[in-house]
Amino acid sequence: QAQLVESGGGSVQAGGSLRLSCAGSGYSYPSNSMAWFRQAPGKEREGIAHIYTDRGNTYYASSMKDRFTISQDNAKKTVYLQMNNLEPEDTAMYYCAADGWYLDQGSYKYWGQGTQVTVSS
Repeated sequence: QAQLVESGGGSVQAGGSLRLSCAGSGYSYPSNSMAWFRQAPGKEREGIAHIYTDRGNTYYASSMKDRFTISQDNAKKTVYLQMNNLEPEDTAMYYCAADGWYLDQGSYKYWGQGTQVTVSS
């Protein structure tokens, strides 16, 4: 059974950093297409970043590329999201997803349960 497990969320003050991890198991990893999304309270889920894990190509939502970095460690079957200079507006549940198309949410086959990030001012 395919499983994605996110970790690394928590509470941080504005200006701080967090690194989220997404560990995959139970399916053909590295899936060649993985992404991070987030959903803030009362808002729709939005895409952050995508990576082709077989060659490391990355793609970012235009509003995310300055402070967020997606990367991978294929030996550990893990994808990361480094988040710097966090703002209260970044408070959200963060999800990783596998086997989809760039930041097209509906195309993704596998989803994690999410990890909460809370940024205080």
